[in-house]
Amino acid sequence: MKRLMFHSVLYFLIFALFLLGGKAQAQLTMHPMATVGYTYQNQNFGELGGKLLFLKKDEMLYRIGASALIGSVKGKISVIPKLQTDVLFNFSKGHSVKQPHYFVLGAEATNKFFSPKLGISAFGLIELSGGYAFPWNNQTLNGKTLKGVNFNCTFNIPLVVFFGKKS
Repeated sequence: MKRLMFHSVLYFLIFALFLLGGKAQAQLTMHPMATVGYTYQNQNFGELGGKLLFLKKDEMLYRIGASALIGSVKGKISVIPKLQTDVLFNFSKGHSVKQPHYFVLGAEATNKFFSPKLGISAFGLIELSGGYAFPWNNQTLNGKTLKGVNFNCTFNIPLVVFFGKKS
C-alpha cells in the first residue's frame, strides 16, 4: 500500500515536471496563491491550500498545488491531502484583459483517488471544473468509496495582494 502511494505521488510529480519542463528555459515568473473552495466527490468537502502559478505570457499558465479536502464522512471528520497540476489556456492572444477566461486542463491526486479534470477559469482566480475520479486499489474513506464524477469550485487568492511584490 505504501509503495502504491509512493509510486502515485512520483508519477504525479513527473507529470507536473513534464508540464513545466518544456517552458523551464522560457523565464517563467512564479506567483504564490492561497486556495479556498468546495469539492463534491460522492461527498461534500471544503478545500484549503496553496498553489504556485507559473507564466511567461497570458496565453498559457501553469499551476501546481497542494491542499486538504476537509469534510464529514459517515459522521466522522476526515482530511484528505491533495496534489494537483493544471494548465490554463487563453486562446485569445493579446486579449487577456478583454477576454479574461481560461480553459483548464489538469489532474489531481489524493491518497484515495486520481482524477483528470476540465474546467473554465475567470482571470485564473475563480474556477469551475469537473472530472472523474478513479480510486487507488479500491480505497475507501470511512467505508465510502470516492469514485465517479466530481465537481470543484475554487477561489485562488494571489498572495501579492497581501504581501506586495518584492524587488
